[in-house]
Amino acid sequence: MNRPATQLMTKPSKKANQVSYVGYQSWTDENLCVESNHEGIVYYTTRWDALCPYIDVTEEMLASAPKPFVVYAVPPEGKYGVPISDHYGLVNTASDAFWADERRARKFKEMDKQFKNFIHSETVVAGSELTCDDIFEMGGEHFENCEIDDKEIAGFVDYIRTLDVLILQVKDQNGELVFTDVSILMPKINQIYGSFCQWNRAYKNRSPGLYACLLASRWAAKNGYHYYNLGPVGDYGYKSLFVTDLEPIYALALSDLNHPLALDPTSPLNTDFNAEDLNIIYRNTHKKSNHQGKHAQSANVIVLNPA
Repeated sequence: MNRPATQLMTKPSKKANQVSYVGYQSWTDENLCVESNHEGIVYYTTRWDALCPYIDVTEEMLASAPKPFVVYAVPPEGKYGVPISDHYGLVNTASDAFWADERRARKFKEMDKQFKNFIHSETVVAGSELTCDDIFEMGGEHFENCEIDDKEIAGFVDYIRTLDVLILQVKDQNGELVFTDVSILMPKINQIYGSFCQWNRAYKNRSPGLYACLLASRWAAKNGYHYYNLGPVGDYGYKSLFVTDLEPIYALALSDLNHPLALDPTSPLNTDFNAEDLNIIYRNTHKKSNHQGKHAQSANVIVLNPA
């Protein structure tokens, strides 16, 4: 039975700036949350929200966070969270059918032709070697355009401390950088996760973002990774060219039901979650979700049973 969220709302006592750990993540009460805004209404997400997949939570974390608090993409095999309206889009790079699909093969050939004489590089770097300055250098313009907070960059650097990172770059014949694409390598779950891609607007007509997806998919296939995870697909129709499988995204939202964010029908609490799922912390394996996702008709839906 799901325990009500109010049972977790008593903040445990701990020393100021005490570091807590779970999964790939570390945090203190001071750096855990990033302030978000919906139509002038403040709410909070975690510092790993923008660039990292599969965010682990603990009761201590949930009790420590200010409310309203939303955690997206908790591990699908875990005990926390409910399915929301979006899905992760996965590319089955190990599937011959993916590469043989007539439409994809034609599109990929066109992309290769567009970038035929460009210079490509593939680099795997230990995440422990990368600093926030390094990440800003590779994606600063993208972060600014997408309103990604500096705390979320620090969260990314924290998340990759024990993981490797794939950096793909393409330059034109004169050495002008066309794009930098960064993915997290996650061998334990046999996938790579596409965190961000910064591309030069001067090459917009060549669709550099799509080409980055192609290169990442090829790298994954060549290096024995079953899936390339494109992240949430709901607002990104272009990803449908690649997506073969949809994985449910589990999340949780904690809020006073009379809070302005909960009462606003256009807020994330109502567009991402069913009303009855607010303040539900623990996975209910018997509950059927009404969320299907608009891509469900063109990709397989992977249902993972919680542990």
